Amino acid sequence: MSAGESISALLGRWILAWLYLALTYRYARDWNETIILLTMKGVPNPQLPLLAGIVMNVLGGLSLLLGFHTRVGALALFVVTVSATFVVYDFWNLDNSLAREAAFEIFARNVGIAAGLLLLVGMGPGKFALDNVSTAKHHRENLS
Repeated sequence: MSAGESISALLGRWILAWLYLALTYRYARDWNETIILLTMKGVPNPQLPLLAGIVMNVLGGLSLLLGFHTRVGALALFVVTVSATFVVYDFWNLDNSLAREAAFEIFARNVGIAAGLLLLVGMGPGKFALDNVSTAKHHRENLS
């Protein structure tokens, strides 16, 4: 793996981690407003899915930041992202063309982020990750 490939994987993980952790802070800070939004979207008992989403986002974001159990963290973030995207940005149900276009734009962005998470699931965290520490140790032990 070249230096550029190693650095790009690290920076990509860090940027995704920043995105999830920053947004999660906002959702937690604006708890009541987020509950109102989820209620308007017909989510039953919205406190529970919001709390579950916040916990998964924090754990997944830290997983990406550290490169620790990266594939599992990316998969958890993928599930949360796709689920929330289909519930909150259901552009196909909107009659107002401006609202529909705005929701579609966010929907499309989230689908792109989900695709990046799937790349992490499939390809792993790259060279600079805690996931590689145990692999390197296991490899050294097998050589002995």
